[in-house]
Amino acid sequence: MKERFIINNTLLQALRVEELIGLGLIAFTILFASFANLYVYVIQLPEAQNLPLNISRILVSIFFTFLFYRSILYQARNKGFQIIRDFMPFIFILIIYFNIQDAIFIIHPQDIHHILATLDGKLFGIQPSVWAEQFYHPRLTDWFALTYINYYVMTLILLVILYRKQQYREFRILMLTMMISYFIGFVSYIIFPASSPYLVISKLYHTDIWKDTSIISGLTRSIVDMAPHRVRDAFPSMHNAIVLLTMIMAWRYHRTFFWIQLPLAISLPLATVYLRYHYVVDIMGALPVVAVALFISPRLELRWKAYQKQNALLDDTLGESGVNY
Repeated sequence: MKERFIINNTLLQALRVEELIGLGLIAFTILFASFANLYVYVIQLPEAQNLPLNISRILVSIFFTFLFYRSILYQARNKGFQIIRDFMPFIFILIIYFNIQDAIFIIHPQDIHHILATLDGKLFGIQPSVWAEQFYHPRLTDWFALTYINYYVMTLILLVILYRKQQYREFRILMLTMMISYFIGFVSYIIFPASSPYLVISKLYHTDIWKDTSIISGLTRSIVDMAPHRVRDAFPSMHNAIVLLTMIMAWRYHRTFFWIQLPLAISLPLATVYLRYHYVVDIMGALPVVAVALFISPRLELRWKAYQKQNALLDDTLGESGVNY
């Protein structure tokens, strides 16, 4: 019992705050995703045809999560693993996102996307994504598709720049704040389950905005289509939240990157509506996500460091870099 306590305490001493929160959310989503797939199997819902893929995803998630957290204890001194560990939160995002989509309809089966559409209608007197049809042009669709797909790489590019310049403190600040934003967003998906306008109000559209577009637009559609069948990720718009957060951090740490990204970042809110991926209220919902993340991230980091220091049982050299048995 004493040995188990020492190992558990040692892992807590080694974990970063985003790794601790990530572990909790991964365990939560895997548990409920497993229950959701069991429910689908027992009731024999139409989604049962996806069970082999879903179960495989859950098992792979469990395996790599176990392997990663075990490596924190036994491989943390390894230079290669240190790099993997620094960028691992991006894998957390994928594991949590894809598993949480299975779990949402079990935890909170009542969708709210019709409420979001109604709010947009009351605010503007028309559905903004329908109104935007009048501006259709293949090249405009391509530009907005580029701004939309840029979201998937811009934060990573900034992180790589900071990492290569050995600005590790700034790297950790950006990584932690980004992860906290995603964690808030994922919890919001459970509380406010909603699908995109192109799925909810599809009958209102009369223009094929993807007609005669380029490979950029095709790639964007392909990435979006990779989302799970029961996708509920409209509110809040994490596209807008993460891009705004990245721009704030770019202004602080790398002005050249900020100015390069500015045209794409300014276009993104328009793109998410024009491409029918978000309601305007989703964009509004992104603002408090960023504000809360910026506020609580440094405070969580300080509190976690204080907890680790207060509860340290072993040598100080065992800190966040890991354990050397």
